[in-house]
Amino acid sequence: MRVLKLMSLTFAALLLGGCGYNTIQTQDEAVKAGWSEVLNQYQRRADLVPNLVNVVKGYADQEKAVLLGVTEARAKVGTIQATPALINDEAAFKKFQSAQGELSSALKSLLAVSENYPNLKSDQNFRDLQAQLEGTENRITVARNRYIASVQEYNTTIRKFPVNLTAMVFKYATKPNFAVENEAALAKPPVVDFGATPATPPAR
Repeated sequence: MRVLKLMSLTFAALLLGGCGYNTIQTQDEAVKAGWSEVLNQYQRRADLVPNLVNVVKGYADQEKAVLLGVTEARAKVGTIQATPALINDEAAFKKFQSAQGELSSALKSLLAVSENYPNLKSDQNFRDLQAQLEGTENRITVARNRYIASVQEYNTTIRKFPVNLTAMVFKYATKPNFAVENEAALAKPPVVDFGATPATPPAR
């Protein structure tokens, strides 16, 4: 009896291995790892926002609409539960993607406004935060590109025969991915240019 059980388990292991089960596991874990890094970099950016807003407020408090836009965009990002399950829910993934896109746009508006305030641009805290933001945006782009590649590999694998049969049996479905248009937008992160000639503050 023990011999039969052992033979059955060995046969099952060989069958699953030949049908791509192990490959699915490996690639699924790669997707999860890639997603964790994306979240880590997005959180790094979100943590920079309060300090950045406070520094700008000290020099340009009259830019209330822009400051409020950044604060609200960050709050919206914070309301989304970015759990591991999110990468298996296309609707939730799109909502997360949209919220992060809004924060990206709000931050670009904030940096654009700072060009009108020479004293703000020369503030060391602002310069440091701006440099950190640029570095974080670059890390986000790298993390997202790695995630995109891992999802493409995983999705391609579970669509191929005979692995698609294994995927169906164990209920592995394709995962949502970042859209091309979002990658195009991220390809132009906020630029730190400390050598530019300060603009004249607008008349108030």
